[in-house]
Amino acid sequence: MAWFLLILAGFSEVIMVTFMKLSEGYKKFVPSLLSFSAGALSFYLLSLSLLEIPVSTGYGIWTGIGSAGAVIIGMIFFREKKDGKRLFFISCIVGSIIGLKLIS
Repeated sequence: MAWFLLILAGFSEVIMVTFMKLSEGYKKFVPSLLSFSAGALSFYLLSLSLLEIPVSTGYGIWTGIGSAGAVIIGMIFFREKKDGKRLFFISCIVGSIIGLKLIS
């Protein structure tokens, strides 16, 4: 259950960052509210997962999901560059997440 909560926390972080972008510097109310809500949910789920998962593993995976997810969302929805270098480094992050899970 802790791993499921950790994955949800990572996806909540991606949602937070997406709405942060859409809030235009926290000038738009609804995206701002959704960003803060998703961020609070992300931290809460992370805190629950860390009751069973070591903090070094949990935090690494949480930030990895958030980082890779934000890059992917940026490429798909915000027309950010899609080049081989970005895809390579995203795959490195995903590989690290899988490696941390396998050794835990």
